Amino acid sequence: MPEFALQRRLAAELSNVGENNVKFNTEFLEDITSAITRDEIRKLIKEGKIIIEKKKGISGGRLKEKREKRRKRGEKRKSGSRKGTAGARRGKKEQWVTKIRKLRIYLKYLRDNDIIDKKVYRLAYRKAKGNSFRSLSDLKNYLRQLGVKVE
Repeated sequence: MPEFALQRRLAAELSNVGENNVKFNTEFLEDITSAITRDEIRKLIKEGKIIIEKKKGISGGRLKEKREKRRKRGEKRKSGSRKGTAGARRGKKEQWVTKIRKLRIYLKYLRDNDIIDKKVYRLAYRKAKGNSFRSLSDLKNYLRQLGVKVE
């Protein structure tokens, strides 16, 4: 039996289905073998020599089940179910990255809105990089000590 890889692929692309949904009528295998262009394949599909099965979707029940699982996903993560320490559940590097991003975004906001000048920005930026601030509120306290009015 000849290979129909090209014809199968072209028919799948033309009808926008997967290759497994393309079936060939066994009575017209010679016609299908000789068809190598998209136009020829299109013609064979129209004549019914190449059969296209419809796309298979998922049932509404499965969709509901999936949504329910997504909704419940957060329920198992609350305090009574936790086994590891905070550091074990969320790594140090991840904590650092989120903290430094928050600080840098805040510093850029202050600089761009002319609440702090370049010198204070640079000073605070370098201190943030050196892990001088425990949190955003710590950074705000530092800026208040420098005489900057932050909310």
